[in-house]
Amino acid sequence: MKNILFILLFFGLLTQAQDKYLTKIGSVDFEASVPSFEEVAAKNNSVTAIINTATNEFAALVLVKGFRFKNALMEEHFNENYAESNLYPKATFKGNIIGNNLKNNTSGTYSIDGHLTFHGITKSIKNLPVKITFNNDTIVLEGTFSVKASDYEIEIPNIVKNKVSDIVKVNFTFNLKQN
Repeated sequence: MKNILFILLFFGLLTQAQDKYLTKIGSVDFEASVPSFEEVAAKNNSVTAIINTATNEFAALVLVKGFRFKNALMEEHFNENYAESNLYPKATFKGNIIGNNLKNNTSGTYSIDGHLTFHGITKSIKNLPVKITFNNDTIVLEGTFSVKASDYEIEIPNIVKNKVSDIVKVNFTFNLKQN
């Protein structure tokens, strides 16, 4: 009887593990450039993300200090004055993939509804289009969206207001491996 219980428990855990895909080297980049001025862009290649194909849940965690700029001074200003990364070290996104059940392993374009938290502010994001590609034990999830810096209480000083856009374009790519 103990052996049967152990086997059932083992297969139950195994089934759950097969539903989860994870990465710790996801990529998120953003751009808030204005034409004719210096590029305001950064990239973070150490983003953690997880997707549960049984529930269509998705979550991502970004360490804000992980964003790298071409210009070291711009990176310093971003962390100290804009993102205040000592006070708000993480950005998160938690949501659900809408549409098809991911257990079907069907590649295509889906939508995500969820909540983005940045700079201590949480905002709802609806109908975020994402491209999902299934490849053996890997799921590739890619997308682009825009947010307003002012929605997250990011103040752009008057002296640079014409050089930095309030609209921030965000791109992400996650190669999630079966856990």
